[in-house]
Amino acid sequence: MPLDDRLFHEPDQREASFLGDLFRREAVGGGIALVAAVVGIVWANSAWASSYFELRHLQVGPLDVEHWAADGALTLFFFVAGLELKRELVIGSLRRPADAAVPVAAAVCGVAVPALLYLAINANGGNPEGWAVPAATDIAFALAVLAVVGSNLPTALRAFLLTLAVVDDLIVIVIIAVFFTDSLDFLWLAVALASMAAWTLLQRARVSTPLVYVPLAVLAWWAVHECGVHATIAGVALGLLTRVQHDPDEETSPAEHLEHVLSPVSSALAVPFFALMSAGVVLEGGAELVSDPIVVGVVVGLVVGKPVGVFAGGWLVARFTRAELDTSISWRDVVGVSLLAGIGFTVSLLVSDLSFTGVERDAAKTAVLIGSVVSAVFGVVALGHRDRFHSTP
Repeated sequence: MPLDDRLFHEPDQREASFLGDLFRREAVGGGIALVAAVVGIVWANSAWASSYFELRHLQVGPLDVEHWAADGALTLFFFVAGLELKRELVIGSLRRPADAAVPVAAAVCGVAVPALLYLAINANGGNPEGWAVPAATDIAFALAVLAVVGSNLPTALRAFLLTLAVVDDLIVIVIIAVFFTDSLDFLWLAVALASMAAWTLLQRARVSTPLVYVPLAVLAWWAVHECGVHATIAGVALGLLTRVQHDPDEETSPAEHLEHVLSPVSSALAVPFFALMSAGVVLEGGAELVSDPIVVGVVVGLVVGKPVGVFAGGWLVARFTRAELDTSISWRDVVGVSLLAGIGFTVSLLVSDLSFTGVERDAAKTAVLIGSVVSAVFGVVALGHRDRFHSTP
């Protein structure tokens, strides 16, 4: 069978080197964000809880600290995600429709199944507005777990997880833009579009100075924020508009350079800052949480819906096409990676903020934390076994 008919085939040497660097950065960033989230939870439930919530609501310029974390820090995270997506679409694993079919199908099913499970659980007496909360996969945390327990797993499997998460991010970004935009200020929207058009022209003109791009990015971000669309969409849009193919006289393209420079800042500072400000929920309710349809819907969506959807999407492509798994992996490996897809964390916390307020928001965030931890544990168990299998000569 030709290599192109195989699912999750091994990347070439250049792609494998890029993925290796990315995995290391994301793994470190995931560990830092986990520590930040734990600090936020402990702080919010300690004797000094009032200082935590005072910090979150502290006004700094036009926004308070909590919104600087969600609308500001996460914009950098989504800008890097946009760069990664552009790279995958142009020169990476999504550049050929045949190769893109598997992660796209897996991501679509991985978003649809948990959303449907959440809606089913909240159909009677619950709150259906949180259907998008369990839809997202957190790439940093998933890769961090994979780095710890999957050092011997094939690179093809790691590449699949990365591509899956990138497509997953794109779908959730569209959901945020479409379903969480109540009204539009068309004047600010015009400013945002003009800023993005200028960014594109500067890229085509091969302008490289940050003295032009930084003010333009800030203007685009604020214009998107003010027009009524969530500010993180500006980050994704600018990432997708950045040139990813390098010229003959360039060692790296602008997108690759920016990703190399900003990815550590995003994973080590921006995401942990958001985790610290967002994960600090007051843990109370006890037995009531077990029966809360919001909590049950989010946990079931992440722990059950995500892996079932991801695995089913990949399997259906194999079932109804001529494609087969690469010889380096098996469907048991895919099951392990599918379990990691249930780690929602960063984007799921963001969608919780957009979907709910007050007690319901805290319940959704608590469920995200529980579901992500359970998914990580299941993934560790499954992939730990497969890692030992692959390490056997």
